[in-house]
Amino acid sequence: MRLTTKSRYGTRMILDLAMHCKDGHVPLNKISKRQNISLKYLERLVRKLREAGIVSSRRGPSGGHRLALAPDKITVGDIVRTLEEGSAITDCSEKDEKLCGVCNQAGECLSQWVWIEASKAMFERLDQITIAMLLDNRQTFIQDARTYRTKTDSSLSRTS
Repeated sequence: MRLTTKSRYGTRMILDLAMHCKDGHVPLNKISKRQNISLKYLERLVRKLREAGIVSSRRGPSGGHRLALAPDKITVGDIVRTLEEGSAITDCSEKDEKLCGVCNQAGECLSQWVWIEASKAMFERLDQITIAMLLDNRQTFIQDARTYRTKTDSSLSRTS
């Protein structure tokens, strides 16, 4: 599974809610404008997050959405599992079928173990990252991401 825009935008939406719901429910159109994400797309994401108990909603003039749980109780792993509808990085990691539709070796392939282990490691880490942790350390994490991208860009140019 490649993390899709569902996970990335869903995480941004949850972070936006955490930052702005102190004064009440937050309308999706405001999140859409702040995050530059289609309102229709956010509506699909919020429906899944509401069904999972991560977000609560209210209709009416003072309606909108807010977190159903405290930010320290919501992990990025929770968001990704909910929106990607699974926790495996490959199709064959979730199925015990001879043919998974993508690879003709599923169920008999030694590399399948690698993808299962990678999935477990990724979610073990994502389950350690809470929304509160991201908000409390936002400047540090933004700088860490910039540093990582710079290192990655320079190492790619050396190998070319």
